[in-house]
Amino acid sequence: MPDSPRAREFRQVDVFSAEPALGNPVAVVHGADDLTDEQMQRFARWTNLSETTFLLSPTDPAADYRLRIFTPGGELPFAGHPTLGSAHAWLGAGGVPAGERIVQECGVGLVELRNTGGRLSFAAPELLRSGPVEEALVADIATALGVPRPELLDAAWVDNGPGWVAVRLASAEAVLALEPDFAAMPGKVGVVGPHPAGAECAVEVRAFLQASDGITEDPVTGSLNASVAQWLAGEVLPASYVAAQGTAIGRRGRVHVTTDDDGTIWVGGETLTTIQGTVTL
Repeated sequence: MPDSPRAREFRQVDVFSAEPALGNPVAVVHGADDLTDEQMQRFARWTNLSETTFLLSPTDPAADYRLRIFTPGGELPFAGHPTLGSAHAWLGAGGVPAGERIVQECGVGLVELRNTGGRLSFAAPELLRSGPVEEALVADIATALGVPRPELLDAAWVDNGPGWVAVRLASAEAVLALEPDFAAMPGKVGVVGPHPAGAECAVEVRAFLQASDGITEDPVTGSLNASVAQWLAGEVLPASYVAAQGTAIGRRGRVHVTTDDDGTIWVGGETLTTIQGTVTL
């Protein structure tokens, strides 16, 4: 039987924006070791954010903390903006990494984060599924996006936990013009298209979900940007670049992608606490 409700430290962090309310918020509950799965899921449904996270003591001695990530509909093994926002919250509550980098334990294993000049970045985890997408699924994605099939220049599985499939359009303008049929969306679909040379951002990104997920467009998506970088960085896109996301829904997300000499891809952005207090669970 769960313990009686008690007050716990709580932060809501805006991720991928230095200005309040222009990034992607994540709700972070501290000291969640004694919460049940049902309590976590119920609170995630109540916040109705794309993700709500819970900070727990690590079970792996190499980790600084353990993170559980919930959408309104279920638990995810990994997600990007919750990883950055939760690390920000953990540091804000006095967390001190044991080593040079922060190490997060989550469903996909250990994820490293680094803090460069106050900007947190995570090392892109290995893809769980990559490679070509079956033609029938690509056709279904085109239908859901409301574009002719030939306008999808390329498609790939880029799944690092949430189940992403990504497609590429000819331009950022084409990405921003999309008006999808979410009832027809066949899963979690990322769409990317390049901005003109010399623009502030190299690429525009949008992340679409099924209507049944409760949230149909994720504002700014770290996991998708990480896997898109693993797919396109150094070939279609520069090895290091800035991606824009959230433009179509009134946000101003900026995702900084950096590729180290050893090929490690780091995905980062600004993080800002917008709500701080306690929550009774």
